[in-house]
Amino acid sequence: MAAAEGVGNADYKSATSIYDFTVTDIDGNQVSLEKYRNHVCVIVNVASKCGYTHVNYTQLVDLQERFESKGLKILAFPCNQFMSQEPGTSEEIKCFISGYKGDGKFDVFSKVSVNGEEAHPLWKYLKEKQGGLLIDAIKWNFTKFLINKQGQPVERCAANVNPFDMEKSIVKYLNE
Repeated sequence: MAAAEGVGNADYKSATSIYDFTVTDIDGNQVSLEKYRNHVCVIVNVASKCGYTHVNYTQLVDLQERFESKGLKILAFPCNQFMSQEPGTSEEIKCFISGYKGDGKFDVFSKVSVNGEEAHPLWKYLKEKQGGLLIDAIKWNFTKFLINKQGQPVERCAANVNPFDMEKSIVKYLNE
């Protein structure tokens, strides 16, 4: 993975919220997650060649369109760790995603690792705060973390949970 993955809070254990992290967007720009303060966020690892791709992208775009004015932000992190289902370059990924999100409805970041020693510190933090069933590792593409307005991970949804199934929780945290 690119060296840019290591940016942000390398000591993820000292982080108090997602706002302590810096990530690299799909165009190579550094982005402080502070920019999402007071927003409810869904952070998701994405892949273009996964069986869950179409339903997740379609539903994430729909949720973003319906709830953006109320403060929802979708943050998509391409990941190639699961059967090489996101093999493309940043340009190829942007082109693929544009077929779903058209006019830039949600934010896309550079490809990251979500598991192992090379995992981006943000993903280490998310897994520590919202552990998984049996193990904390991300098990597949489209694992989703719901983040409240204070930057705290409050829910983790497995890959087989459709984004629409998160709507009740998203509305709850938007209304807080």
